[in-house]
Amino acid sequence: MDTFALIVTIGVALGFTYTNGFHDSANAIATSVSTRALTPRAALAMAAVMNLAGAFMGSGVAKTVSEGIIETPHGDKGMWILFAALIGAIVWNLITWYFGLPSSSSHALFGGMVGAALAGGIGVIWSGVVDKIVIPMFLSPVVGLVAGYLVMCAIMWMFRKSNPHKAKRGFRIAQTVSAAGMALGHGLQDAQKTMGIVVMALVISDVQSADAPIPIWVKIACALMLSAGTYAGGWRIMRTLGRKIIELDPPQGFAAETTGAGIMFTTAFMFHAPISTTHVITSAIMGVGATKRVNAVRWGVAKNIILGWFITMPAAALVAAVSFWIVNLAFL
Repeated sequence: MDTFALIVTIGVALGFTYTNGFHDSANAIATSVSTRALTPRAALAMAAVMNLAGAFMGSGVAKTVSEGIIETPHGDKGMWILFAALIGAIVWNLITWYFGLPSSSSHALFGGMVGAALAGGIGVIWSGVVDKIVIPMFLSPVVGLVAGYLVMCAIMWMFRKSNPHKAKRGFRIAQTVSAAGMALGHGLQDAQKTMGIVVMALVISDVQSADAPIPIWVKIACALMLSAGTYAGGWRIMRTLGRKIIELDPPQGFAAETTGAGIMFTTAFMFHAPISTTHVITSAIMGVGATKRVNAVRWGVAKNIILGWFITMPAAALVAAVSFWIVNLAFL
């Protein structure tokens, strides 16, 4: 039973990573595709490769996920708690993908972990939840909005005397670099979140100790599944990010992607905080768009997106809790 539960949980964790990839591929490439800096397939291929590379750049976020959110559960019950947490996250990912809503896969996972832990009677490390998830959840969109606005203002000032057509052509080329940076940051952040879950599963089943480094096969498996999901592409969400919030031009796309990538690298390396790539790029797009004029941003669309952010954790927690109760009736 232990081995079966471990295999099922790791399989579902990799399934979650795949949904994370196609759900969040829009974060990395929507701006580049909407400004025609890259064709959709070229952008997806580049994002998949960069996601793969980003997954091997650190392990701080994985450590936060595996040790800083819920107490490590034990035995079969502990494994099914992880299983239920992942089901909660996957279900919410699929719902929001269907409606084209760029919600956070990360917060769906964290909500699932908290909901399953509470349903299974496992302690939640509330200080970790507040410090590493809730505070960054509120801060990162504000930082993204303000930083996106300031970066765009700086670009407008620096290129104020340039020929607009030449400048746009140059920024189209520059966007290939900024989109690659965004995809690298996505791999750095999001692949590690699943690594943290798989490590928890291995610790629960006594395959490895809690202080052991992340096995290389775990890194490769999570990175490959994230890349495969990214290449599958989340076209519904791409339309929302690339066109519905604001029609971006290449300089604006470059500013939004540069801002998003900078925030993701900073939070991963300096604070080991698992932030949402969705929150960061969406708020950066809003901030960049506001430099044109405040009403250039379709705030009605933005309001629906932000509302989705707030309900993601509780909704995923509820699905995870129900999943655990069903598993509990069936297996425990």
